[in-house]
Amino acid sequence: MAGVVSRSVLADQIRDHLLEGILSGRFPPSSRIVETQVARELGTSQAPVREALRALEGIGVVQISPFRGARVRRPSPQELLGAYSVRAALEVLGARQAVPRMTDADVAGLLAYGEAMEAAARAGDGRSVAEADAAFHGRIVELAANPILIGMWRSLAPFSRTYISLVGPGADPEWSAHLHAPILEALRRRDVEGVARALETHFVEARENMARRLAEGDPAAEDAAAPAPVRGRGRPTAEGRA
Repeated sequence: MAGVVSRSVLADQIRDHLLEGILSGRFPPSSRIVETQVARELGTSQAPVREALRALEGIGVVQISPFRGARVRRPSPQELLGAYSVRAALEVLGARQAVPRMTDADVAGLLAYGEAMEAAARAGDGRSVAEADAAFHGRIVELAANPILIGMWRSLAPFSRTYISLVGPGADPEWSAHLHAPILEALRRRDVEGVARALETHFVEARENMARRLAEGDPAAEDAAAPAPVRGRGRPTAEGRA
């Protein structure tokens, strides 16, 4: 039994490692993930790697085909756009629970993420903007201290924090960084409803921006209309940043 448990834990760790690589763009859409190569890099057997890939297939991140192996799946336009609406509802709820609990240090940490986004945008560093953006939203949800909310929010990561939506062709780091200004200003005032309204507006604008990119034929959205696989296996997970 101990061996089975330890292999399961290892598979979970590999799953999270691969998911982080997918979300960061290290494994871009449509790229192959080779079991033997991952196993060799991580110093493990192929069995837990295969289990990790099946878990990622279960949440719609990877497609596994007979004799062709695993490839990173492109989310469909419906999934990408739908994730904004669900995230908005979850983060607004999270903010209403989190802001009254925030210490001065918590607020300062969130403002620091905003400064990091602006600095990265000025440098034209889209990837760093995306990382600070994900950390900012993740921290707000984390501060809500609501495990169910956090779990549901993290399950959306493959569709809302993606190479396509944040650092793919057509992404605008400066626009993305500036979009957070009203949220940051409301946080400075510790205005609970102000933060909630700013988040709602934030996600409406982000969704509209993505819809426009998709409608204009953003190269990052090629093949995005592929149907979603049936999700009967695996557990929703994420890396803890959004």
